[in-house]
Amino acid sequence: MKVLKFGGSSVANSENIQKVLTIVSAASKETKIAVVVSAFGKTTDNLLAGANNALKDIEIAKQQLETIKKLHFEVINELIHTNASEVSEKVNFLFKRLLSIYEGIFLLQELSDKTLAKVSSFGEKLSSFIIANAAKELFDATHQESNKLIITDSNYLNAQVDFGKTNQNITDFFNTNSHQVTILGGFISSNEKDEITTLGRGGSDYSAAIFAAALNADELQIWTDVSGMFTANPTIVKQAFAIKEISYEEAMELSHFGAKVLYPPTIQPALRKEIPIRIKNTFEPENSGTLISNNPPKNGAVKGISHIENISLITLEGGGMIGIPGFSKRLFETLSHQKINVIFITQASSEYSICVGIYENDAAKAKQFLDETFSIEIERKKIKPIHVENDLAIIAVVGESMKNHQGLSGQMFSALGKNNVNIRAIAQGSSEKNISAVINKKDAKKALNTLHEQFFEEKIKQLNLFVTGVGNVGERFLAQLHQQKNHLKEHLKLNIRVIGISNSKKMIFDKNGISLSTWKNELENGEQTSLQMFFEKVKEINFRNSVFIDNTANEQVAAMYASYLRESIGVVTCNKIACASSLENYKNLKSISRKYNAPFLFETNVGAGLPIIDTLKNLVNSGDKVHKIQAVLSGSLNFVFNNFDEKTTFQSVVMQAQKEGYTEPDPKIDLSGVDVARKILILARESGYSLELEDIQNQSFLPKESLETTDNQSFFDSLLKFENQFQEMYQKAAAKNCRLKYVAEFVDGKANVGLQEIPTNHPFYNLEGSDNIVLFFTDRYAKNPLLIKGAGAGADVTASGIFADVIRIGNN
Repeated sequence: MKVLKFGGSSVANSENIQKVLTIVSAASKETKIAVVVSAFGKTTDNLLAGANNALKDIEIAKQQLETIKKLHFEVINELIHTNASEVSEKVNFLFKRLLSIYEGIFLLQELSDKTLAKVSSFGEKLSSFIIANAAKELFDATHQESNKLIITDSNYLNAQVDFGKTNQNITDFFNTNSHQVTILGGFISSNEKDEITTLGRGGSDYSAAIFAAALNADELQIWTDVSGMFTANPTIVKQAFAIKEISYEEAMELSHFGAKVLYPPTIQPALRKEIPIRIKNTFEPENSGTLISNNPPKNGAVKGISHIENISLITLEGGGMIGIPGFSKRLFETLSHQKINVIFITQASSEYSICVGIYENDAAKAKQFLDETFSIEIERKKIKPIHVENDLAIIAVVGESMKNHQGLSGQMFSALGKNNVNIRAIAQGSSEKNISAVINKKDAKKALNTLHEQFFEEKIKQLNLFVTGVGNVGERFLAQLHQQKNHLKEHLKLNIRVIGISNSKKMIFDKNGISLSTWKNELENGEQTSLQMFFEKVKEINFRNSVFIDNTANEQVAAMYASYLRESIGVVTCNKIACASSLENYKNLKSISRKYNAPFLFETNVGAGLPIIDTLKNLVNSGDKVHKIQAVLSGSLNFVFNNFDEKTTFQSVVMQAQKEGYTEPDPKIDLSGVDVARKILILARESGYSLELEDIQNQSFLPKESLETTDNQSFFDSLLKFENQFQEMYQKAAAKNCRLKYVAEFVDGKANVGLQEIPTNHPFYNLEGSDNIVLFFTDRYAKNPLLIKGAGAGADVTASGIFADVIRIGNN
């Protein structure tokens, strides 16, 4: 024999009920079937809402009752044909009784637990009666009231089952019942006085387990709207998948910590008789679902991750507790007397404090009564007043084989820590089947996804990018990412999504990832933005492995880096302003990055896509010491002086460099030498030297008038004005068979930048186009310097440098 239970979503309407009947019909051809059904859809909630409204306004209650009645008669009209009048008469009678109860509530102005139990029982009474009569038209079926079989105490809303009498009633009934299918309502029961009681919300699952245990069923099937128990809540973790097989203990742990597909007490009756439980999907009956049994295969240490939201943490602490027995007893007795359920417990080994997790709606009551219980100790300063923390959640990693795998706790807390998920309390049972942690509720989604990625998403790491600046570099970066997305996933096991994009006017966000083929159109229609608004939105989304990408040259954007890093959001930037700002700010950003475990990468600050900073870091980290750096670090200036001669004007070459994307939006930054000074400053700092930008000697070749212009047009006009001066510089170098290069030098703690005449035998002489070159003289490279050379300007190579930093984060 099998017991099949169908939840509210499975019997929400006539279409769904037809699916249920098809499933039951097929199953009944193999063996006798007991079918336990929930109320239609949200009927129980609506019935209870009507009862509460009856206290205030009977007319509103009547209207709600009519809506419920309409749904039930729609099902009757669509499914029942041969005895529709008889069924309609019985259903009308039940609704008349309901109306009488509502009117009684209104007249007496009283709504007791006993009345609430009676009201809520009508959902299952109605659904089981209607479905049984629909079934009779298709196969051999009968109907039985569950409250005639399940006997409980008089705790009307959460009754305790008398298994001796209940099991006898069930076996007696089914021994004399010859029908192939018996349909029963879940959730409802009765006490010794034949008064209606209920088994608590979720009690339909429990009813089914009670029947299965009493009948020694071959299998208990729980039919719902998902295909089994999942590795995590699939509405929160999109990558979650159904668990094929799981143990009773693992299922109990997951259901206790919020896996709503199964009501926790359901497992106990089945466990005692070792009856397999299968979770199946009414809407995908061919799916095998999840099998809960005594000895599932031991595949994987972690079976699932679950969580409970709206938790409060109650802390009892004080030096007066140490070595004094009885505090724990009084704490839990007080909570028990107030019917407050304790979900989570942890105690310091010093006995200085005890923390318990309870539901948030019980927190105020818990504090009130616990403060009263310990009032004398609080008054005498032996302990502190009860401390309550709200807006929390419990996250639990569950697996029966966890005890055989070392380091799981470390993996769990390391992964959470990397994503700035603060742990408020930790509990781990001695059986090691469950590691639980209390965290901020706002971090629950991020924590679930982080842990699921850690334990289940085999080597696939997801990065969530927030990109500011989509000009030349930003646009090329997004294009490269779009082109390489599948390659990264297949070969580097990186799933990189762009969640937010902004420019100076608009911003867009999509938690599922912005389409990199249509982002331009979406951004045009985006919402107005500001740097602070963008940051607040990134914080609100609160995704794991988040990275802020700065493709601007904006000082205000650079000033936001610390805010992102403090939220454990990585920063990747081609913007040199932050790293070339005050030494104090540079060191502060590095310190924050380390403290919050948030990567801060800026390879493109020097040499665009060339691996200059990364190479320098490796030298320093491996113990080498840098003594001297010589470099041509401005691709734009190299382009300008490589193309400037007696046949051109200096102005036209600079304008061409700007047009081709080799200069900053303000070309004066490049030509003034400020940009090069920033770059050599960054290299000096990364080499371990403490310099300020003011310490770098900048020998500018531009006339003072050009340096003092305030806009690009005035700047270009001034270049034309001083053309003779530029030609003179060129002719002087050419006469010596030299080429003009803007060189940065750092020697033993001192740095300078300026235009130099480079002779033919120098490594810089043949540097073509917009290429950069860097020579590192170190302890290891004392005679022959380490040389890095290549394209050092342009949107494509700069974007590729940004891309490389993102990949570094992904591979870390």
